[in-house]
Amino acid sequence: MTAGDRILTLDTVRGVAVMGILLLNIIAFSMPAPAYFNPAAYGGSTGADLAVWLANFTFFDGKMRGLFSFLFGASMLLVIDRAEARGESAARVHYARMVWLLVFGLVHMWLIWWGDILSHYALIGMIAFLFRKMRVSQMIGLGIALLFVELVATSFIPITVTMAQADPGNKDLADALRALNKGFGTPPAAWITEQIALHRGSWWSIAVHRFKDMQIMPVLGLVQFGWETLAYMLFGMAGLRSGMLTGSWDRARYLKWAATGLGIALPVYALIAAWIVSQQFSLLAVTAGVMPATVPFRPLAIVGWASLLILLMRPGAFLTTRVAAAGRMAFSNYLGTGLICTTLFYGYGLGWFGEMSRAEVYLVVFAVWAGMLIWSKPWLDRFAYGPLEWLWRSLSRGQLQPICRIAHT
Repeated sequence: MTAGDRILTLDTVRGVAVMGILLLNIIAFSMPAPAYFNPAAYGGSTGADLAVWLANFTFFDGKMRGLFSFLFGASMLLVIDRAEARGESAARVHYARMVWLLVFGLVHMWLIWWGDILSHYALIGMIAFLFRKMRVSQMIGLGIALLFVELVATSFIPITVTMAQADPGNKDLADALRALNKGFGTPPAAWITEQIALHRGSWWSIAVHRFKDMQIMPVLGLVQFGWETLAYMLFGMAGLRSGMLTGSWDRARYLKWAATGLGIALPVYALIAAWIVSQQFSLLAVTAGVMPATVPFRPLAIVGWASLLILLMRPGAFLTTRVAAAGRMAFSNYLGTGLICTTLFYGYGLGWFGEMSRAEVYLVVFAVWAGMLIWSKPWLDRFAYGPLEWLWRSLSRGQLQPICRIAHT
């Protein structure tokens, strides 16, 4: 389904993905880091707070990020194909975009928010270019192989927890256990208090601490999560080549993949969540449950979500139009979300960090969603690109690009 040079299915699914990512990122914006994976660490793990965690883990956790990666791979390949069709150097166009995306990502990570994904996408995108000529079956096969590597890599985390708990006298393992507690477990109350005080402080104190912790994160991210991200980008490239993400499949085929993907993955996620709760969010249960146990099933959920969204979209309908506009401006909306949420939660803004429960922070999510849906379409009615999309495009091409719709036309 196309409109001009746009593919409506890509824009719509991307719009849902950029909105859906905030369902998980809001915890990282508003609470100490381990709360992202472990509700017992902070934010509440009973009642409505537990219900929110269960719903997020089962339906959205990892799936919206994976869907975003899926769409990134498809969009990246689309840009490459169009550059080649114009007779341009696909490598030059692609790597210029990735270099500038890396710059945007590093600025975002070091100056605004530690949870940036753009720098990671830029580095993985540089690698994904090498596989652009593969057949669909080869892309899928390589993606599955990469997910196996990710499964092995993430399995070392719960294995380390088990070894450290079995040998408490081992200093190296004890240090590793303390570090894992700060990412997945329930750290000491004093450490939580320090984190809250830090994030309610000045921009400078937060930025200095963030740079100290995150200066080599792009490289570490390649080793820890790059296998999975590259796999999802390859699946997205295959989705574009096969016609899935262009809306070319028949309705029965989308229905089959939605039912199969979600029908297998979501019950498994629910069982994993129930097991984690039964283990009272122990460090071993959380690291095993949220990391290796989900790797084989997340791709099914991603494909299921993409298929369901394509089935549900209605070209020309109010909601589809608004969501697609948010997807066309995913870059601006993603970075805008970082600016808005850090201003709300960090000390140089309203200082709400650590004040809201897990359930309460979703009031902010709904408000930000409303903002995305309200502003994206009117902007695109007047301008050809979102503001940051235009800046990225201009920097990548080495000259200012026309942005007003009349000039663009």
